[in-house]
Amino acid sequence: MNVLVTGCAGFIGMHCARRLLERGDEVTGIDNLSPYYSVQLKRDRLGQLEGRKDFRFEQLDLADTGALGKLVARAKPAAVLHLAAQPGVRYGLENPASYVQANLVGFANLLEALRAHPPRHLVYASSSSIYGGNARLPWSETDNVDHPVSLYAATKKSNELMAHVYSHLFAMPTTGLRYFTVYGPWGRPDMSPVLFARAIMEGRPIKVFNHGDMQRDFTYVDDVVEGTLRVLDSPAAPDAAFDAAAPSPATSWAPWRVLNIGNHQPVGLLDYIAMLEHALGRKALKEFAPMQPGDVRSTYADARLLERAVGFAPATPLEEGLARFAEWFKRYYGYA
Repeated sequence: MNVLVTGCAGFIGMHCARRLLERGDEVTGIDNLSPYYSVQLKRDRLGQLEGRKDFRFEQLDLADTGALGKLVARAKPAAVLHLAAQPGVRYGLENPASYVQANLVGFANLLEALRAHPPRHLVYASSSSIYGGNARLPWSETDNVDHPVSLYAATKKSNELMAHVYSHLFAMPTTGLRYFTVYGPWGRPDMSPVLFARAIMEGRPIKVFNHGDMQRDFTYVDDVVEGTLRVLDSPAAPDAAFDAAAPSPATSWAPWRVLNIGNHQPVGLLDYIAMLEHALGRKALKEFAPMQPGDVRSTYADARLLERAVGFAPATPLEEGLARFAEWFKRYYGYA
């Protein structure tokens, strides 16, 4: 089928687009090549896709209402995988306007464009960060998510609410995927695997926040791709058991749902650093620091709803995933 992938030069977007092409789908890719982090890395990711006969790329900003509408009208995608966003938790303290434009205005424009040319399914990236201050673990889709602690998280919850409106009013099947700490080859340079690996290889100290008292549910990118494409192929449907008198936050009377994609195996920060040291063959210099604003102590995915929905749950061990990441990192950044 013809799939529209927004954010196709991004970390998850490139991997998903490549898998779609490998299985025989046509992919129309959109990316604005934002300079939030290395544009060269984004162009190199695009290099993994360009030249394939079923891939078409347009550099386009979702905030450009007219250009987006014309592209959707021309492509008429059978399915849409929306992964474009302003990422990052702490950057919201420096440039909140970028989150409003990319994550709110851009998503609203996409919904409107798709209303005129409805796909069989819209799957979009939400985030584990929307669980915010929820101290009960593991995090389940049925948990309350009314207490975000970052602007990024607030925009992702807003996306879920906006999608619900379009699912309700226009019967557009939508699924929001709450990704948990995705890592692997071609990862973002502002996330800890690349930040830590660079510092370790260059003999610089890494900052260990909350004095190491943190844990993350690290999810390998290949598992994320597998779960995402299985969901894309299984459009959301109304929940026949939905009770409006006791509504579930995970489903609806409309063709709408949210699903966690996480490894269901949280790992302590210091254990994670030790595994990365082993994968790189170098020891880290550690600089302990307090918790950062907008951050949380623990993330931990309940993946049962995903498994029930599509028969899959992430399971790649962190040691295995970090070994693959380290091999790519050394080659790409010239540390081999």
